[in-house]
Amino acid sequence: MSNLKGSLILLLTAFIWGTAFVAQTSGAGAVGTFTFNSFRSLVGAAFLAIVIVVRKLARNRKNIEETGAGIIAVGRNNPVTWPVGAGVVCGIVLFAAMSFQQYGISRYPGGVAASGRAGFITATYVVMVSVAAFLLGKKQHWIIGVSVAGCIAGMYLLCMSGGISAIYIGDVFELAGAICFTCHILVIDKFSGADSIKMSCIQFLIVGIISAFVMMFTEEVTMQGIQKALVAIIYAGVFSSGIAYTLQMIGQKYAQPAVASIVMSLESVFAALAGWIILGEILMPRELAGCILVFVSVILAQVPGMKRGKV
Repeated sequence: MSNLKGSLILLLTAFIWGTAFVAQTSGAGAVGTFTFNSFRSLVGAAFLAIVIVVRKLARNRKNIEETGAGIIAVGRNNPVTWPVGAGVVCGIVLFAAMSFQQYGISRYPGGVAASGRAGFITATYVVMVSVAAFLLGKKQHWIIGVSVAGCIAGMYLLCMSGGISAIYIGDVFELAGAICFTCHILVIDKFSGADSIKMSCIQFLIVGIISAFVMMFTEEVTMQGIQKALVAIIYAGVFSSGIAYTLQMIGQKYAQPAVASIVMSLESVFAALAGWIILGEILMPRELAGCILVFVSVILAQVPGMKRGKV
């Protein structure tokens, strides 16, 4: 039952992350890249700050119930530090990843399934992480090679089956974003011992601040544009950055690692479905075939880790 509980929680997480691509697509039509990312990230940081405060109050109440007045001494002897350095480094890398991703979405022409394409191209970071690990000297299973080949074939069908002219500039930026998300995962791995929620709160704050700084020099901000993108900003900030991140940590406590990886990979599928249902985006047959290949490749890239129980 616990594995089922965790799977359902992670399924909701994947759904939120997938549908967030629709919010990003909608927001891209109202405000600039850095405006959207700035407000989205600051909203996400504020939400996580509230989560941290509520979590602290809940822990204090629990400790008071268990130890009575002794909680005061415990709190003094065990101060909880904020991983500022880790949060800043992760925030800088995440700023690059989010900027490429959001700008790429904004550069797709009308009539293109921006949400679906962006979702599947972004998902290739799972394969890239395995390739990066190999380049860093870690031995990889032969399945990773099959996964890389399948991912390249899928990307070809999704973006290049019509030749070089069929590649959208948005595809290029989405791929750059996927590379940056790969770097982000590798950086996070270096700080795995830090408090996850606090580090995430700091990184989103950093993304918000840097994006706001760039926004002031590169984009025109209007109240009309912000109001038009407000729902998308709140959804991407609160649900995608805040709630989904928290749900991911909760779900992974219950679900088996292999199951968790597969369920969260459904993010790209939800992105395509949400784009079709909400925005009326339609993937051509070759694009759909490319999406399927990318998705299968993403799953294959996780098989070696599943066997070791480390995914």
